[in-house]
Amino acid sequence: MNLNALPFAISFLFLPFAASGVLMGGIWMLAAPVYAFVAIPSLDYLMKLNESHLPAETDVSDLFWHRALTWAWVPVQLVMIFGLIAIAANSNHLALWEKLAMAVVVGIATGGIGITYAHELIHQKPRFERRLGELLMCSTLYGHWCIEHVYGHHIHVATPADPATAREGESIYKFLPRVLVQTLCSAWKIEKDMLSRKGLPFWSVHNALCRYAVITVCLLVLSILIGGWLGLVIFMLQAAVAILLLEIVDYLEHYGLMRKMQPNGRYESTRPHHSWNAAHQASNWLLINLQRHSDHHYKPQRRFPTLQSYTPEEAPQLPFGYPWMVIIAFLPPLWFKIMNPRLDAWKAHFYPPGLSG
Repeated sequence: MNLNALPFAISFLFLPFAASGVLMGGIWMLAAPVYAFVAIPSLDYLMKLNESHLPAETDVSDLFWHRALTWAWVPVQLVMIFGLIAIAANSNHLALWEKLAMAVVVGIATGGIGITYAHELIHQKPRFERRLGELLMCSTLYGHWCIEHVYGHHIHVATPADPATAREGESIYKFLPRVLVQTLCSAWKIEKDMLSRKGLPFWSVHNALCRYAVITVCLLVLSILIGGWLGLVIFMLQAAVAILLLEIVDYLEHYGLMRKMQPNGRYESTRPHHSWNAAHQASNWLLINLQRHSDHHYKPQRRFPTLQSYTPEEAPQLPFGYPWMVIIAFLPPLWFKIMNPRLDAWKAHFYPPGLSG
């Protein structure tokens, strides 16, 4: 494997950590959560911020192993989900609560890692990569996000029209019900409008939502065939945790950041300072540079190894990597205490009083 790609493989440690919890139960069920929310942030603290990056013009042929990591996660995720279901249905060494607890653990992996990899894949031009990303999203019951994220979020980010842009002063508990409903409605409208422009009927094989529905139903039926009703509960529980993680990450990536309306009635173009950025090294390895979100929105076509880093003068910076920021988001008073002063500083730096559109 290319040595530049090797550090990003640390996400695959979720498999043995999750397996130890499934096979041994008890305290071993904490292995994967401790890895994600304690070990990785601790490494972030001990390591320097990583502001280096591959050249943006790096040829895709030089990124084979980076791309291969995203492809390889697909079977890993399916093994974790359906392996847990099979063991839960056919083994008595775990109590019911342990089986459900492990569904939560698997959800941390499918949401924290799987959706991150899906996010990378659905932005790519090769169809097979987009299909892999869609399969990952369908395995978390959130296939419609593939449409809304690419054709909605990336167009309307940092404006009131974007469901996934958290408003200033909006807690995660107000954000979640709003984004869950609005994301689905937005995806439905986007797909309907795209098919209409092509002169195609909404209810047809051309509708991506129908394709996602078929894939999702097949996965749900498979979970029942393998594990009965318990299998279905485990599948849905891991999906719920994955969706929760996804939307919390959406929350922290754009909290309070809004593009300025120009005199012509249009919003300014999306720039690096319209997303929160984080240069913490270990968590960027774990999340394949997702925390370089400023550059991702500035240049969505860039693959994760070539995402550029930005200084605090160029883009707002999170104080910690995503794992700790996710935990802080659950505590609104602490979140506002940490983030609102940073948001005020962002306004003063990028939009000082008197700045024209």
